[in-house]
Amino acid sequence: MAEKNENVIEIQHLTKQYGSKTAVNDLNLSIRKGEVFGLLGPNGAGKTTTILMLLGLTEPTAGNALIEGMNCTRNPLEVKSMVGYLPDNVGFYQDMTGRQNLRFTGRLNGLSGPELEERIDHLLDRVGMTEAADRKAGTYSKGMRQRLGIADVLMKNPEIIIMDEPTLGIDPEGMRELLALIRELAEEDGRTILISSHQLHQIQQVCDRVGIFVEGKLIACGTLPELEEQIRKDGNYLLELKVSPCDDRILGMLYQRKGVQKIEKEGDTFLVDASCDLRTEMTKFLGENGYTILHLHQRGGDLDEIYRRYFEKAGQSDERNGFEKKKKHGWKHRK
Repeated sequence: MAEKNENVIEIQHLTKQYGSKTAVNDLNLSIRKGEVFGLLGPNGAGKTTTILMLLGLTEPTAGNALIEGMNCTRNPLEVKSMVGYLPDNVGFYQDMTGRQNLRFTGRLNGLSGPELEERIDHLLDRVGMTEAADRKAGTYSKGMRQRLGIADVLMKNPEIIIMDEPTLGIDPEGMRELLALIRELAEEDGRTILISSHQLHQIQQVCDRVGIFVEGKLIACGTLPELEEQIRKDGNYLLELKVSPCDDRILGMLYQRKGVQKIEKEGDTFLVDASCDLRTEMTKFLGENGYTILHLHQRGGDLDEIYRRYFEKAGQSDERNGFEKKKKHGWKHRK
């Protein structure tokens, strides 16, 4: 059994080819016990293929995937006994109640009698589904199905939970409840959770680390501060600045600041591209010259901006890889 902070998932040179197409390309990744890890990438990046290899449902062309030291291809039954899987579209018997669906799963996992009923009651309470437990699953919203899906996964008490697009199509309140539950499973239970998603803001809220996955390759991996720091080391700072008055001389004054490389304008906001962090100097400089700062924000600490920068480094574009434009999805979140 893995100790705290020991890796429970080890992926070594994992590759999957379908004919001439390489779906997963030499993937190396370690995931620690008790962490929530987000595998982030557009549709078609290879995330689901990676999950299928972890579950022993498809064989790799090369490399290995290990869970608790067991090879996922050679020991699929042992791996499945430790891993719970929540697909992107959870399937339940629509004419059965939530409770009946859980009872069915419990019996498949060898539970019966009072032990089974106690487990059902406990899990329904934990995922906030007690009041809806005796309604037919066909009447549930997407968020309710996802919460019942987590209860279903927990019936066999897995050490590791893999979730494929768990937040897709859920309303804001359902999203908040689901993310809180995911954090609880990691922090209170010590379970390891791997989330595959393309929804940047949700990943930012819940994950300890993220891996950015593009065209079958892991192009970056770490905590958000680590990824941001790497971008910073490349000498890439982008400052949003809005001042009053916004007169003719401000542009020339900004260009005189050391480190400023380029200035663009979005509406009445300046985007200052610089080789260093200008916030402290800019605040002092503008104040001394009679300007009021209405908005000052350094882009990069949000996952959407980090993601965009890494995509640019990889020579990709969001739209070309299956993402819709940020504004359509409201990705411009700020801490």
